[in-house]
Amino acid sequence: MVKKTVAFGAVGILTAAILYAVFFQQSAKKSDEHWDVENFDFYPSANGQRIQHTFYTLSYREAFEQAEWVAYKLEANQLSTTYRKRPYFIYDPAVKTKSANYTNYKNSGYTKGHLCPAADRKFSTEAFNETFYTSNISPQTLAFNAGIWNRLEQKVRYWVQRDQLLYVITGGVLRDDLPTIGPEKVAVPRYFYKILLRETKAKPEAIAFLIPHKKSDQPLYTYVVSIDKIEALTGIDFFPALADETENFIEASTTYTTWNF
Repeated sequence: MVKKTVAFGAVGILTAAILYAVFFQQSAKKSDEHWDVENFDFYPSANGQRIQHTFYTLSYREAFEQAEWVAYKLEANQLSTTYRKRPYFIYDPAVKTKSANYTNYKNSGYTKGHLCPAADRKFSTEAFNETFYTSNISPQTLAFNAGIWNRLEQKVRYWVQRDQLLYVITGGVLRDDLPTIGPEKVAVPRYFYKILLRETKAKPEAIAFLIPHKKSDQPLYTYVVSIDKIEALTGIDFFPALADETENFIEASTTYTTWNF
């Protein structure tokens, strides 16, 4: 009688384990197919100090005196043409090691290039002013900043108007051999990247740009690369919260035709 009870108990445990495994697989598959676009954790891995401001998040690399990435969610209802007076650039109060002083840019030949554009945050004075922390800027030549980089920022806003929501991640490719400006040695990236993620038919789709830091009249789509390539250059893991199968697929893709340039 005792042996029979033990046997039935073992069978019950085995059955429960099988049912749990099946349920877990189904749940994982479901989460992969129906990602929660409203509550998606879209932040990359951080090699520096991760700072969450009210309207964007960044990872600050002290060795380069700038952010390795800035990430934010941009919605169509946030787009605004409201005029707002540009404030002075100031230290980021959240950076423990103190972000670079804006005077490093003086007479350097470089402009203060926003990573999270001020134009994406015109919907409120607080949001707009927050983009003028020096942790949110990187040295950019005027020809680049006002040229192809500005074209890309405008295209992002165009896509947001069409798609209603985009996740945006931007930064310079930071390496040890970069030239620097100012007494604090602010690094000057040779390449800048921008990665966008959107929802299409309940699944995510991404596009990534890697643009040389120089004047260019080339079409934007000529700078589309895989996210894998940017990860290899930066050592950053983008979209780690996605299911592995989905993450691997979108990060290897260089498809851009569905974005309608």
